[in-house]
Amino acid sequence: MNVPLKEIADAIRAASRIAVTAHVRPDGDAVGSLLGLVLSLRSLGKQVTAILEDSVPSNLTFLPGTETVIQPDGSVLDIDLAIALDTATHERIGEGVVKAFSATPKLVNIDHHGTNPGYGDLAHVDTSSPAAGQIVYDLLVVGGFPIDDAVRQNLFVAISTDTGSFQFSSTNARTHRIVAEMLEAGLDTARLATLCYQSFPKRRIDLQRAMLNEMAFRAGDRIASWNLTQKLMRDVRMQPGDTEGLIDTMRSIDSIVACVIFEELENGKVRASSRSKDARVNVSNVCVLFGGGGHPMAAGARLCGPIEEAASRFLSALEDEVRRLD
Repeated sequence: MNVPLKEIADAIRAASRIAVTAHVRPDGDAVGSLLGLVLSLRSLGKQVTAILEDSVPSNLTFLPGTETVIQPDGSVLDIDLAIALDTATHERIGEGVVKAFSATPKLVNIDHHGTNPGYGDLAHVDTSSPAAGQIVYDLLVVGGFPIDDAVRQNLFVAISTDTGSFQFSSTNARTHRIVAEMLEAGLDTARLATLCYQSFPKRRIDLQRAMLNEMAFRAGDRIASWNLTQKLMRDVRMQPGDTEGLIDTMRSIDSIVACVIFEELENGKVRASSRSKDARVNVSNVCVLFGGGGHPMAAGARLCGPIEEAASRFLSALEDEVRRLD
């Protein structure tokens, strides 16, 4: 059962030592939401630990506060309250963070994924929100917590990246009102947009070039896919965050209704990241078949390799979903 944001704000106000985390392989919404909340609560005088299983990807290190994010070291944190943001299941905060939070008396779960079961002691899962950052902004407003320029920068990036720069259908009127409030407060959104979308390293362009050369089509050019191999990652010296937004290039093709990037992981697993461009094609339904999940139009899963076989299995299921349009 969803608890009101005011109840979560009250729990935060009552706590002195707080830890905040988000999902493994953090993206813009995860990092921006985390730091937006952390910086606000630190301004409130709280002792706040920002912890992530994986390091902040290089494409997001321009955000204020990233230098304070730690990774788990095997110890258990002495805290009054733990908060998980943008994380559909408890396990996706990562094994190290699960251990770090093991002694917390209260876990708060704030998310917008429809597959979130409502784990934790206080859960607020708003599937109508396009980004966890939007929920965090509303939490700060409800709680009367500080919102300065550094907080706004993080929450703007969280919202912008998870809405596809406000292009996705999940973007709603509240989204634009929040950004308007940020602009009125003096936030330089043009600078942040440049840092997010126009400051890519050459290795990221090398990845994009490979994707354009290698991507495959099926279902009458309605499905596009690409296999990102370990060899290519090594060749371009790929860093975390370098693939962010690449899938949108495939999604932009006029005939495409769904697309997938299959990423070969070091442990032999394959990470499938899928997107839909048609509300009638629910990629979350496909990902659930393979133990994953997410949003109807943006979801992921992990499959057993090798990558060619994993891609074949997933694409067959996705093609069944796309054929519903016929």
